[in-house]
Amino acid sequence: MKEAIINEAIPLFLQYGFKSVTVDDIALKMSVSKKTIYTHFPKKEQLVETSAMRHFNLVMDKILSIAKHSKDPIIELYLIKKEALNHLSNEKNSPVYQLQKYYKAIYQKLKAKEFEVLGSFFSESIKKGIKTGLFRPEVDINFVTRIFFNGIRGIQDIELFPIEEFKIDQLLINFSEYHLRAICTPDGIQKLNNYKKELTL
Repeated sequence: MKEAIINEAIPLFLQYGFKSVTVDDIALKMSVSKKTIYTHFPKKEQLVETSAMRHFNLVMDKILSIAKHSKDPIIELYLIKKEALNHLSNEKNSPVYQLQKYYKAIYQKLKAKEFEVLGSFFSESIKKGIKTGLFRPEVDINFVTRIFFNGIRGIQDIELFPIEEFKIDQLLINFSEYHLRAICTPDGIQKLNNYKKELTL
């Protein structure tokens, strides 16, 4: 039953947001009592955290799969950005917005886990870019990896980038290009410009 609750809760949370969906909504969708859900998740926050972590793991698996099959680190970043946009929105009912606003402790856990999972992957991606001549050899890999994560999280900060003024898709596009132009060699810049023309990145 616990797995069934999680499986029903995740799509609802993703569609309407973690705060907006109530235990009543989940119980109604499953045709069970609230008591049944509270038996497995005594507090809604526990269900929110379990669901958020489960979905996070699925997204990370997709991102790592994209990276594995990308032909170079530049297109890799843009394909990952495209995948991320399937899961990010800065509308008020979006899961990321509501986690950040109403479940800050869970949001912080996800941030830490994201860096743990993707930190080494991004470091390897930068090394690959340096080796293939696309990224500058003097780049400080540890610094750039951390500044990249800080930037990705920064553009999702609803206080720094209010949802009334900024859209997450354009923020991701702008940040991706900003990041790449900071570390690319002239050859890398040329490849980036070619990709932008060919793929309308």
